[in-house]
Amino acid sequence: LLANVSKRVVQPTGITFFCSGSFPAAAEKSSLNETNKMSSPKQQSLLREASHQIIAGGSAGLVEICLMHPLDVVKTRNNGSDCSVFPQWNGAQAWEAPVIEPRAPPSGRPGVISALFPGERAPDAHFSPCPISLPCRFQIQRGSNDPHGYKGLGDCFRTIFRNEGVYGFYKGILPPILAETPKRAVKFFTFEQYKKLLGFTSLAPGLALSVAGLGSGLTEALVVNPFEVVKVSLQANRDSFKVQPSTYAQARHIIQSDGLGLRGLNKGLTSTLGRHGVFNMIYFGFYFNVKDAIPASKDPTLEFLRKFAIGLASGTISSCVNIPFDVAKSRIQGPQPVPGEIKYRSCFQTMGLVYREEGYWALYKGLVPKIMRLGPGGAVMLLVYEYVSVWLQKNCYNEGTEHCEH
Repeated sequence: LLANVSKRVVQPTGITFFCSGSFPAAAEKSSLNETNKMSSPKQQSLLREASHQIIAGGSAGLVEICLMHPLDVVKTRNNGSDCSVFPQWNGAQAWEAPVIEPRAPPSGRPGVISALFPGERAPDAHFSPCPISLPCRFQIQRGSNDPHGYKGLGDCFRTIFRNEGVYGFYKGILPPILAETPKRAVKFFTFEQYKKLLGFTSLAPGLALSVAGLGSGLTEALVVNPFEVVKVSLQANRDSFKVQPSTYAQARHIIQSDGLGLRGLNKGLTSTLGRHGVFNMIYFGFYFNVKDAIPASKDPTLEFLRKFAIGLASGTISSCVNIPFDVAKSRIQGPQPVPGEIKYRSCFQTMGLVYREEGYWALYKGLVPKIMRLGPGGAVMLLVYEYVSVWLQKNCYNEGTEHCEH
């Protein structure tokens, strides 16, 4: 009855007024409205902050991959094993397995697989060649006896340009372009979230930044590993750019041959986790700790150079520490030396095998092109992320609805 009748209320002051409805119901409605008014801006603020981090991180990844991908091609070509055993694309929507015969191993060295480029003949065998990326190409060759080996960084550049043209440096770029936007978005977004969560712990601020970087690297690795498998397999192909399989065809071939598991599209996951976790832990921890320790400059040019120098050092140090994981990843995800036989199985097993067969420095194959890419590339990513974040904060705001000034 109280909710549906009018009550005559007499205040102690003697003022009389009438109100309709129940006092408890009105109070509850008023409280709910106030809560909605308070929570809505907070939720919108969190969403806006997250969207800024994702957009800035994706922009950083896209700019970095477009500028630095040729060096990734060189690194891949020099980090893995003989790629002559890789199934070959015949240019007619089909795959052909190469005909392979081993030759006698050199004295004191393990056996290797002979492989020839088109136009060359041998009395005992015929081989189909296959191509790869710059840092990756250094990482997949197996010592001085590899018939596809490169004499050095300059030789790798010249050989790719001579045999495959300019487009050879951009082989396998579509998977990283498709991956880099969500990958870097995940990288920076998760770093910010882990950093925020670790702010509630008793960890020292400097250590919390490194732990947040480790968490973001592990999360990033889970997202990017399938793209890495496809990219490395495309980069390991030495055929002309025009006759290589498409990204979709390569991914479909991997799935049909080996499935989606740790032998297929998620091959080399443990080494990818190690590579990204170690890299991001040092990358973010070093950059933000050093940047806070060195006073900022009021001159925009000097401030840009200060951040770029710190980012360059951060990317370089991180690359030097995590490259053994990178070599292991390239060996596991790249073509195996003997067809039908899996030589490189897990991260630390591969590291140990490379060390025993090729020596300690084999774990650092592709270091120079890796530094050439991830040194400046790491600086580019951090700067793009910071400047895009600042631009978004200045130009995107909320007045009832999201709006961005152009």
